[in-house]
Amino acid sequence: MAKAAAAIKKLMPMFDRVLVLRAEAVTKTKGGIVIPEKSQGKVLHGTVVAVGPGARNQNGELVPPQVSVGDNVLLPEYGGTKVDIEENKEYHLFRETDILAKLEM
Repeated sequence: MAKAAAAIKKLMPMFDRVLVLRAEAVTKTKGGIVIPEKSQGKVLHGTVVAVGPGARNQNGELVPPQVSVGDNVLLPEYGGTKVDIEENKEYHLFRETDILAKLEM
């Protein structure tokens, strides 16, 4: 586990890319009924783990990202690049413009 945490600290996304840890799917109901994998909905939110320095505009100036580490974000159903860092956790790289919204929790 310590190796994975160290790997995340070393992984710095480039430009306007954002590394997101997808939230885990609900596998049981409140009543204790186990939901089959095929019936589980796709998880469309996650937590920002790392953020790149930002993109450059037409004048070459750095535009800082709108999200920061620790933000909860709404993700598109498709897209992003899966990154294998830890077992049993889904990390994806998204462009900042692909992220749909910040979630206030």
